[in-house]
Amino acid sequence: MSKKATTEQPRKPTSTNQGEGNRSAAEDYNRAQREFVQRGEVDAHAAERRNLSEAERRAAERAEREGKRRAAEKDPGVVRDYAHGR
Repeated sequence: MSKKATTEQPRKPTSTNQGEGNRSAAEDYNRAQREFVQRGEVDAHAAERRNLSEAERRAAERAEREGKRRAAEKDPGVVRDYAHGR
């Protein structure tokens, strides 16, 4: 028996859809985040968000409660301490 050497090249994807775990989207997002930080915009945006109107503050608190409620639904066996970011 003889072994054949394969010289086939890996096939290129026929679709640009990368599905879950899209690497190019992750790279774009990470690049944009680095540039945002490097431009020094974090402090300005954080200060702006600290000066919410009463209605915006209530809406943000409602959204936070809803997010926490849904996160708790994911795995009832996991105890989360949202007050301390865990």
